[in-house]
Amino acid sequence: MKEVILDTETTGLSVSEGHRIVEIGCIELNDLIPTNNRFHCYLNPERKVSEKAFEVHGYSDEFLSTQKKFSEVVDDFLTFIDNKRLVIHNAEFDLSHLNNELALLGKKKLNNENVID
Repeated sequence: MKEVILDTETTGLSVSEGHRIVEIGCIELNDLIPTNNRFHCYLNPERKVSEKAFEVHGYSDEFLSTQKKFSEVVDDFLTFIDNKRLVIHNAEFDLSHLNNELALLGKKKLNNENVID
């Protein structure tokens, strides 16, 4: 069975306050053994990073302003995770941000049935 260990970093804690994703990192496992397949990107959130988020990840507004937007990587990301179980620490947080990014682009939400927290 293929799984993806997934993590995100964001501009802050709350989607309802307009916070966005600044980094997505994924490692693929096949029967619990890491493959060489990885997905990683920094993202331009098109907004400022909160001070608390900066203290956690250290990504400056200047650095992030030079990165691709989620709309530019979404298809590659969705292809990478397609038909794989997602393993996410604090899944509710990451999924809320990922689903918000997808909604902003008019795309379907991720299927939570294939997620392990």
